[in-house]
Amino acid sequence: MERDAHSDSEIKKFYDLKNIAVVGMSKNEGKAAHYVPKYLINHGYNVIPVNPTSGEIQGRKSYPAVSNVQDKIDIVDIFRPSEDVQAVVEDALKKEGIKVIWMQEGIYSRGRAHGKGEGHRSGIQQVHASRARAAVQRLD
Repeated sequence: MERDAHSDSEIKKFYDLKNIAVVGMSKNEGKAAHYVPKYLINHGYNVIPVNPTSGEIQGRKSYPAVSNVQDKIDIVDIFRPSEDVQAVVEDALKKEGIKVIWMQEGIYSRGRAHGKGEGHRSGIQQVHASRARAAVQRLD
């Protein structure tokens, strides 16, 4: 599994970024892809669902892909299997202004999106193996 190299102080700086596209956001209340975004919403973040199978999640319009979102996105938070990450990152690179790609614990990529791949060359920070909710709770 990929280990994240960001320090706590670096991750804490990401908290200033409030617009988060959650790829794979779920309607299923028992899944982390539902309760983590809900936690972020409850803590003042603007969460934008990205799920091609849902038109709306948690009362918010859902988009089929990151590149379809018209609003500003600071962070792309990925809740998809590792084999889907490369395609998600490549799609996210079509959208200007993204600063962070956050892969939830257990999710990683071995393709071009990995490590010093496309996201890194575009100036986008990549956070690996860290749960957004846990990081906010731990460092807040």
